[in-house]
Amino acid sequence: MRRWLLSLSVALIAYLAGAFGGGALLLQFSPNAHDRSLEAAMTGAFVFGPAAAIAGFLIAYLRAGRRGARHTD
Repeated sequence: MRRWLLSLSVALIAYLAGAFGGGALLLQFSPNAHDRSLEAAMTGAFVFGPAAAIAGFLIAYLRAGRRGARHTD
Protein backbone atom coordinates (compact mmCIF):
# COMPACT_ATOMS: atom_id res chain seq x y z
CA MET A 1 0.00 0.00 0.00
CA ARG A 2 2.85 2.37 0.81
CA ARG A 3 4.44 1.68 -2.59
CA TRP A 4 1.18 2.50 -4.35
CA LEU A 5 0.61 5.78 -2.48
CA LEU A 6 4.19 6.88 -3.02
CA SER A 7 3.86 6.20 -6.74
CA LEU A 8 0.58 8.12 -6.95
CA SER A 9 2.05 11.13 -5.18
CA VAL A 10 5.07 11.11 -7.49
CA ALA A 11 2.69 10.85 -10.47
CA LEU A 12 0.75 13.89 -9.27
CA ILE A 13 3.91 15.94 -8.88
CA ALA A 14 5.15 14.73 -12.27
CA TYR A 15 1.83 15.67 -13.87
CA LEU A 16 2.03 19.21 -12.55
CA ALA A 17 5.66 19.58 -13.61
CA GLY A 18 4.93 18.14 -17.05
CA ALA A 19 1.84 20.24 -17.63
CA PHE A 20 3.36 23.55 -16.57
CA GLY A 21 6.80 22.80 -17.99
CA GLY A 22 5.42 21.56 -21.29
CA GLY A 23 3.13 24.55 -21.56
CA ALA A 24 6.00 26.92 -20.89
CA LEU A 25 8.16 25.21 -23.50
CA LEU A 26 5.36 25.35 -26.03
CA LEU A 27 4.85 29.06 -25.36
CA GLN A 28 8.52 29.66 -26.12
CA PHE A 29 8.88 27.54 -29.25
CA SER A 30 5.46 27.39 -30.93
CA PRO A 31 5.24 29.14 -34.29
CA ASN A 32 1.49 29.52 -33.82
CA ALA A 33 0.70 33.21 -33.37
CA HIS A 34 -3.10 33.08 -33.30
CA ASP A 35 -3.89 31.08 -30.16
CA ARG A 36 -0.52 30.22 -28.68
CA SER A 37 -1.66 30.39 -25.03
CA LEU A 38 -4.61 28.06 -25.64
CA GLU A 39 -2.40 25.63 -27.54
CA ALA A 40 0.14 25.65 -24.70
CA ALA A 41 -2.52 25.12 -22.03
CA MET A 42 -4.26 22.24 -23.81
CA THR A 43 -1.07 20.50 -24.89
CA GLY A 44 0.40 20.84 -21.41
CA ALA A 45 -2.73 19.50 -19.73
CA PHE A 46 -3.53 16.69 -22.16
CA VAL A 47 -0.16 15.61 -23.60
CA PHE A 48 2.86 16.59 -21.51
CA GLY A 49 1.14 16.27 -18.12
CA PRO A 50 -0.24 12.74 -18.59
CA ALA A 51 2.98 11.54 -20.23
CA ALA A 52 5.03 12.83 -17.30
CA ALA A 53 2.55 11.34 -14.80
CA ILE A 54 2.73 7.89 -16.37
CA ALA A 55 6.51 8.00 -16.53
CA GLY A 56 6.77 9.27 -12.95
CA PHE A 57 4.38 6.61 -11.65
CA LEU A 58 6.22 3.78 -13.39
CA ILE A 59 9.64 4.94 -12.26
CA ALA A 60 8.52 5.43 -8.66
CA TYR A 61 6.67 2.10 -8.58
CA LEU A 62 9.62 0.15 -9.95
CA ARG A 63 12.17 1.89 -7.72
CA ALA A 64 10.04 1.39 -4.61
CA GLY A 65 9.72 -2.30 -5.47
CA ARG A 66 13.47 -2.73 -5.79
CA ARG A 67 14.09 -0.93 -2.56
CA GLY A 68 11.58 -3.17 -0.75
CA ALA A 69 13.10 -6.32 -2.23
CA ARG A 70 16.58 -5.40 -0.97
CA HIS A 71 15.35 -4.93 2.59
CA THR A 72 13.82 -8.41 2.73
CA ASP A 73 17.10 -10.21 1.87
